[in-house]
Amino acid sequence: MDDADARIPTRPWYREPWPWILMAGPAAVVVGGAITAYLAVTHDDPLVVDTYYKEGLAINRVLERDRAARQAGYQAQMLFSEDGSRVRVHLAGGEAMPASLRLRMVHPTRADLDRAVTLQAVQHGWYEGEVGLGAAPRWRVQLEDDRRGWRLTGEWRPHEGGALVLAPRT
Repeated sequence: MDDADARIPTRPWYREPWPWILMAGPAAVVVGGAITAYLAVTHDDPLVVDTYYKEGLAINRVLERDRAARQAGYQAQMLFSEDGSRVRVHLAGGEAMPASLRLRMVHPTRADLDRAVTLQAVQHGWYEGEVGLGAAPRWRVQLEDDRRGWRLTGEWRPHEGGALVLAPRT
């Protein structure tokens, strides 16, 4: 051994930064994989419908309800209370006003927050009901008559105000 080699102090490997830097990447992958596996096992996916084939076949009936609303000339203006607990609907068009309306408020990702409400007529063309919505940045709205002969759809964003106009899709 050389005198020069004897004078260079050597440190143990765990005191050097490079082994730790090189191990950090694989360690992060292992931790991320464990978190992903935990989330996959403990959370279900409510967006997947078990009866997807029947849902696909039913799309023609849904489209017929949209056409029926367009042919009858239905339009609705919905007014929500500030806290989202009540809704008031003014329905225009059509030959006769139904005795009640069915309102579905569909959360974009969480089925447990969806609401289905029957709105009762309070005067000609006006309907009211309790909704009790949770907090969400947007809602899919479906309004239909009590016999499910027609429907109006739209999207409501609570932060944009309490009113929503629903018209038949073209």
